[in-house]
Amino acid sequence: MKSCMERIYNGILKENPVMVLMLGMCPTLAVTTSAVNGFGMGVSTLAVLVVSNLVISLMRNVIPDQVRLPAYIVIVASFVTVVELLTEAYVPALYASLGIYIPLIVVNCIILGRAEAYASKNPPLLSAMDGVGMGAGFTIALTVIGLVREFLGAGTVFGFPAAPDFFVPIAIFVKAPGAFLVLAVLIMILNAFSVKTRANDLVEGCDGCCAVCQKTCHTEKGEE
Repeated sequence: MKSCMERIYNGILKENPVMVLMLGMCPTLAVTTSAVNGFGMGVSTLAVLVVSNLVISLMRNVIPDQVRLPAYIVIVASFVTVVELLTEAYVPALYASLGIYIPLIVVNCIILGRAEAYASKNPPLLSAMDGVGMGAGFTIALTVIGLVREFLGAGTVFGFPAAPDFFVPIAIFVKAPGAFLVLAVLIMILNAFSVKTRANDLVEGCDGCCAVCQKTCHTEKGEE
């Protein structure tokens, strides 16, 4: 039970895919024009993460190493199709808003990354809880970004008027530049509170090319 709770905690805080690991930037910046869109995208991704992690973990000893990535994609694509059809049937307004970004969950680096890094190496329960944690962290991040952008850009919260009468909406926040501005400010706040992001793990001057790098990066536990 402790390990399961640790996976959820890590996904929401220590390894938040958006705010800490800087993954899934395409849907994060594209669909968060409102809190509803952010929440809907997050929940869709959470559902795919949990089920695909569980199935991949159950099949980890059956799938040959040579075809593991194609197999992961087929598994993930199957569940994404189910989520897409359910969204189209029961939440058509959300489906219309998210558009192509629901099918693109298939190639979301969070999904394939957790499948390769965790689900393929750990038992089913822990893999499912890892999906819950990472999916919850992704959902929270997208909802917060969407909430801020919607309030500043339209004066509403989840579609309901929330701004005082004197408030003048700032249209840039519901456009592409607003996504970058809000994300940058949120990461700045995390840095102010000493919450590590992916950038903190790189040594000064690192260009991310580890194969030819002569410097030493430190892990989260301070090991070299």
